[in-house]
Amino acid sequence: MSSTARIGPNAILQHLPVLDAAIGEKLRDALLYRAGVIAPPEDAGMWPEEEVARLHHAVRLFLPDRAGYIQRAAGLATGDYILAHRIPSAAQWIIRALPKTLGARLLAMAIAKHAWTFAGSGQFRVVSHAPLTFEITGNPLAEAPAEHPICDWHAAVFERLFSRLVWPDVTVQEQTCRALGDRACRFIFLPG
Repeated sequence: MSSTARIGPNAILQHLPVLDAAIGEKLRDALLYRAGVIAPPEDAGMWPEEEVARLHHAVRLFLPDRAGYIQRAAGLATGDYILAHRIPSAAQWIIRALPKTLGARLLAMAIAKHAWTFAGSGQFRVVSHAPLTFEITGNPLAEAPAEHPICDWHAAVFERLFSRLVWPDVTVQEQTCRALGDRACRFIFLPG
C-alpha cells in the first residue's frame, strides 16, 4: 500500500450514516477511533488510502456479521453520490440513450479513466466487455485475509452505476479477491 496514494472520501463518508443506523453514533465513533480514522469533512478532497483501508478492515473485523450489508449499503450510497455530483446529466442521458452494449462500454471507459479515485495504489482494468468484467490488482481495500470475497463496497458502487445507467436489473459478483490470496479482485456484471 502506497503512503501517498489516495481514494475519494466517499469510501469513508458514505459508511458513516450506514454505521450510525446499524450501531449508533457512539459505537461508530469508537470504531473510527479503534481504526485510527478521522471522518473527513463533507467537502474533503482525496483521502489517504491507508485510512480508507483501515475503516473497511475495521468494519469487517469488528462487525463481521453485518460487514457485507454495511459495505454494500455504503457502496450503493457512493454510487448515488457519483450519479448526483460527478457524472454530468448530459453524459447520463447519452449513456442511457445508447444501445446497452455501447452504453456499457462508454461507462466502463469513464470508470477506467477515474479508477484512481476508488482503486488508490491498485491497478484497475476492464478485462472483458462480454461479459463485462473489471479487475483491481493490488486492491488496497482487500489486503486482510478473508474466507470469502470481501469487496462488497466496490461491487455495490459498480452495480449502482450500471443499474441506473445501463442495465436496470444488473448484479455484480466478485469472482476472485485479493483477500483470498488471488492475484486480483475481479468483478463480473450479470445483466438481469
